[in-house]
Amino acid sequence: MDEKKIIAVVGATGAQGGGVCRAILSDAGGGYRVRALTRNAGSGKAKALENLGAEVVEVDIDDAESLKRAFRGAHGAFCVTFFWEHFSPEKELAEANNMADAAKHAGVPHVIWSTLEDTRERVPVDDRRMPTLMGKYKVPHFDAKGEANRLFTERGVPTTFLLTSFYWENLIHFGMGPKRGEDGILYITLPMGDKKLPGIAAEDIGKCAYAIFRKGHEFIGKTVGVAGGHLTGGQMAAALTKALGEEVRYNAVSPEAYRGFGFPGAEDLGNMFQFKRDFESAFCGARSLEFSRALNPSMQTFETWLAGNGDRIPIEKGSLRASGE
Repeated sequence: MDEKKIIAVVGATGAQGGGVCRAILSDAGGGYRVRALTRNAGSGKAKALENLGAEVVEVDIDDAESLKRAFRGAHGAFCVTFFWEHFSPEKELAEANNMADAAKHAGVPHVIWSTLEDTRERVPVDDRRMPTLMGKYKVPHFDAKGEANRLFTERGVPTTFLLTSFYWENLIHFGMGPKRGEDGILYITLPMGDKKLPGIAAEDIGKCAYAIFRKGHEFIGKTVGVAGGHLTGGQMAAALTKALGEEVRYNAVSPEAYRGFGFPGAEDLGNMFQFKRDFESAFCGARSLEFSRALNPSMQTFETWLAGNGDRIPIEKGSLRASGE
């Protein structure tokens, strides 16, 4: 009989959930095992987790009963939503409600809810510093997660609220990597002015979450934030220049300009970056580098992450004119 404690991981094939699964699975003597929850147990990522030793269970997070069954007998549950799949804060709230319901019903002793700030607490809906989106949000993919915190607390679910940071993987997968300008030079574009942006490797979020589960009751009822670095756009550009072997410059645009870029989610992200810029001290302060490193001593810096992942960032080749050939 396997006496290891079960951690049920929602979104097990995603960035955060996958990181949690791998952190637990790589610690063979840690006393925990993974129940990887996914919509498609037959996917390549699900099979890879199964090969590492995870129990893979197919769930539908839109179905609370499906989650209740998946959480049964679990010592811990890692709960996360993925806004960019559907762009609906209401759907995120409904999913969080189902997870909180299921955790309460199953009597899960420790839940980690991957959350973010409800920006309306600092920038009310009628505040004209940034536009209101979807009628009642400032940063929809933040606000719904922050609003959902109460769904766990009101039910008395023993929860740690984990504030995450900008994934550096966004430079690879989300189209936020350096782009070549008309002058042939690479630019990283952010509306952050000279303010610092907390960032982290997605894999390190998983390691931090696993460390929180291992701490037992220490962080239940608490909000903790994690980051691998607090970097200005200029510092990110300098690190990218060194890693890529080609000059990368920081293009500091206004939030208004960023909101007008026209890609799906541009307004949401423009508001997000403006919030991080305008409330830099509080936002960075909620994500202490010292605390993060104490939780996860192997935490990567941006430079160490680039050393292992820089070659995965898609970069357009330079023109003959720009490269001097």
